[in-house]
Amino acid sequence: MLRSCLSNFARIHRSSVQISIRNYAAPPKRFYKHAGVISSNGRYEITLDSRKLKTPRGLPFYVESEPLAIAIATEWDAQKDVIDRSSMHLTALSSTVIDNPNSLQKHDMVNYLVNYINTDTVLFHSSEEIELKKQQSQEWTPIVEWCNKRYEINLASTDSLVVPTFEPGMAMNLSRYFSSYNTAALHGFVFAVDTIKSIILTMACVDRYISIEKAVQLARLEEEFQQGHWGKVEWAHDVQRLDSQARLSAAVLYIYFNTSNAFVKEKISL
Repeated sequence: MLRSCLSNFARIHRSSVQISIRNYAAPPKRFYKHAGVISSNGRYEITLDSRKLKTPRGLPFYVESEPLAIAIATEWDAQKDVIDRSSMHLTALSSTVIDNPNSLQKHDMVNYLVNYINTDTVLFHSSEEIELKKQQSQEWTPIVEWCNKRYEINLASTDSLVVPTFEPGMAMNLSRYFSSYNTAALHGFVFAVDTIKSIILTMACVDRYISIEKAVQLARLEEEFQQGHWGKVEWAHDVQRLDSQARLSAAVLYIYFNTSNAFVKEKISL
C-alpha cells in the first residue's frame, strides 16, 4: 500500500512539475599549438600559430608593453585541452581596456577609486567580536598608518556602520596620485580593488609594502577568523584564497607593466 502511494505521488509530481535544466556552453577546445608575440609600430600583438588574437568585440588585440605581451602569450600557452578564459586575467584586462564595454573614461576610474576608500574593508572593525576586533586592530592599523604617512592623508578606523566623511584635501591628494597613472594601469587598480575590496591594501601591494599573499590574508581576516571558530570546507576556501591571489597578482602585474612602459618612454623622450 505504502509503495503504491509513493509510486502514485512520484508519477503525479513528475507530471505536474517541469524540471528546468540550465545548459552552459562548453569551453572552446584549444585549436593552436603555440602562442607568440609580434611587434608592429611600437605595439605588441599576440599570435595563436598564424592567427592574430582579437578582442571579444573583434578588434585587434595589442598591448604597448613587451613584458605584458609575453605574459599574455604565456597565459594562452598554459591552456590545456580547453581554453579557460576565467583564468586568463591579463588577457581579460587588456581586452577590457581596448573594448571599453562600459565606456569608462580616466576620470571615472579615478573618482571610483577615490570614493571607494570611504568604504575600505580595513577601516571597519568589528563591534561585536572582541577577539576579532583585537586582531583587526593589530593587523590593519599598521597598514592604515603607513597609508596616511605615505599619501599625506588622514584615515581613521571605526566600529560603526556609518560611512565616515573625509576632508576635501585628502580626496585631492588621492585623486592626484591616481591621475598620475595611465588608463590601462587604472583598469588594473579597479580590478584589484574589486577583488579584495580594499584600495588601501591594493596601494600597499603596488608600493611593495606588503606581499600579494599578505594582502589577501588581511582582506580575508574576518572570514578566516570565522572559519577558525566554525570550521571550513577544505578545498572550497583554499580555492577562493588562491583565486583571489591570482587575480590580485594579475592586477598588480598589469599596473607594473603599463607603468614601467610609460616611465621608460618618458625617460627616452627627455
